[in-house]
Amino acid sequence: MLKSKLNVLTLKKEPLPAVIFHEPEAIELCTTAPLMKTRAHSGCKVTYLGKVSTTGMQFLSGCTEKPVIELWKKHTLTREDIFPANALLEIRPFQVWLHHLDHKGEATVHMDTFQVARIAYCTADHNVSPNIFAWVYREINDDLSYQMDCHAVECESKLEAKKLAHAMMEAFRKTFHSMKSDGRIHRNSSSEEVSQELESDDG
Repeated sequence: MLKSKLNVLTLKKEPLPAVIFHEPEAIELCTTAPLMKTRAHSGCKVTYLGKVSTTGMQFLSGCTEKPVIELWKKHTLTREDIFPANALLEIRPFQVWLHHLDHKGEATVHMDTFQVARIAYCTADHNVSPNIFAWVYREINDDLSYQMDCHAVECESKLEAKKLAHAMMEAFRKTFHSMKSDGRIHRNSSSEEVSQELESDDG
């Protein structure tokens, strides 16, 4: 009789550790899943207009007008009446991420990465459309040569384009100060002038 009662007690106690160990796992999955989803969808919804090569080494106010007009003309040939967002632009301290969206508006695995240190110029001030944000990027080729490409996106509004310009300026400043503290650039570098240029051009 005593032996049988002990067996009952043992059977009742065995499931307890399973409950204790599985409960935290369930809680962890519930909290991390929404965060990962939000992370994948962070950024500003834009329409990526593409890129075009540009020449020159000095990038001043108005230098993106010509390439932006070229990209805009190509875009307007297939333009729809509604805002056709096809990407998410996320500006981070050292990198810019361009997440491409599928037909449902969900972020895909395809993403273009731009190093902030290679961005020579950016602006949200364009005559063809106030909603366009553009940046000039130094693309390194396989043979270690480089070319300057102008990338452009159309935002939902002029305000969104301005916000991207300000965010890019802040990212540039953080990258510049980090590179300066690491000794990768000299004190007399013209990067500070570029930073001032960004600030004056984005309004």
